[in-house]
Amino acid sequence: MNFTSPRRRFASAAVAGVALTGLLSACGGSGSDDDAASRSGPVTLPFWGWANGQEAVVKAFNAAHKDVQLKYTKVTDQLTMQKQLTNAVKAGNAPCLVQNTAEYVTSWVSQDALADITQYVEGEKSKFNTGAWAGAQVQGKLYGVPTSSAPQFTIYRTDIFKKYGLEPPATWDDFIAAGKVLKKHNIKITNYAGEDPSTLEVLAMQAGAHWYAIDGNAWKVDFQDEGTLKAAKVIQEIIDNDLNAKLSFADYAAVQRSYDSGATATRQISTWQMAGMVQNFTKSFGDWALAPWPAYKGEAARTPAGTNLTGSVTLVTKQCEDQEQAARAALWMSTNQDAVKTMASPETGNGVMPALADSDSYVGESISQKLLGENYAPAKKVVTDSLGTVTTDWTYGPNWTAMFTELQAGWAKVVNKQEKVTDLLAHMQEWTVEDLKSRGISVKG
Repeated sequence: MNFTSPRRRFASAAVAGVALTGLLSACGGSGSDDDAASRSGPVTLPFWGWANGQEAVVKAFNAAHKDVQLKYTKVTDQLTMQKQLTNAVKAGNAPCLVQNTAEYVTSWVSQDALADITQYVEGEKSKFNTGAWAGAQVQGKLYGVPTSSAPQFTIYRTDIFKKYGLEPPATWDDFIAAGKVLKKHNIKITNYAGEDPSTLEVLAMQAGAHWYAIDGNAWKVDFQDEGTLKAAKVIQEIIDNDLNAKLSFADYAAVQRSYDSGATATRQISTWQMAGMVQNFTKSFGDWALAPWPAYKGEAARTPAGTNLTGSVTLVTKQCEDQEQAARAALWMSTNQDAVKTMASPETGNGVMPALADSDSYVGESISQKLLGENYAPAKKVVTDSLGTVTTDWTYGPNWTAMFTELQAGWAKVVNKQEKVTDLLAHMQEWTVEDLKSRGISVKG
């Protein structure tokens, strides 16, 4: 699946908008504008992000606003952002605005790091798609503004599939069968990076799993539900039959060469990941096409929310002195037509689909004609259709960051055949429950 890269995957969920009294340690508050009003000169808002195109958007914002200016700092990637923001919050000098993804919102709220900006942005709800709007909320309060969606699909090498008489896999059974054919010709059908357990996350999500849920006044944890075990079976069969490459994104160029050379024939990705392909390929332009995500046998199409409809958010921190200005700046970056186009393009931005309700018009901007060649026109429908089959009931828990780190360590063992997927799931069940208890959070599981 390879959702992690130097530009960490966009993740998403419908974070539970129910009463969570006692489940989170604190809630963000709203700041006062009195200090801002008393200061002379324009308000300066520090903004941290990592996505390509943001510097151009910041420049455009500053040119269009005299009273508010953004000061942009580029962070290496998503994981680095969490570490740097943790340090900044502890030191009391967090930036006003932070690029992040929906999977981390609950964790940051539980650490009392984010501002409740509901009063400043709730009137703009109709401009955004439902899933993206939910991803910026916890307990019905908004802590940021959605910036992107990430429709999911399969991208595959048409020349390789044609050469060996294969059709794009409609089901995971088809995917495994195609992988066995390609294996005979020393071609891997996918790549499982040992540091990237999002493969397990999104296949479980697609199968209807719920690792975290709200049960009364407690969190319910379940890493061994029917959906997760269904995903585990697919992944285990791929690994047991050696159908996957094991290239680490630590050598990003090597991963891209594997696709470009035809050593690996498919990826399950989103629009933003196509930018890396465009920027690194030299041989296979025009040989790629899009197809829907494989479905589980006997089930209707269902796109996982792991990199889906909600995607990225611009968060406002509680330490920001100018929270209203920060909220309105975040709104501008997510809704200004030129800013949205800049970020949507794989050439000028990150190839991300906007979080807007009417984002269909940006599909053409977010996929690469250079990469897809004659397959560009039909690819638009694949992208648009994927937005209508997205999972919207996935919830991220308050210790997601720590949990995902633990999951990474075990995933590496799974990829290297040192343990089974089911062994990892049993460990994560026990570990996550104990970790939540150690944080003083009510938990069942």
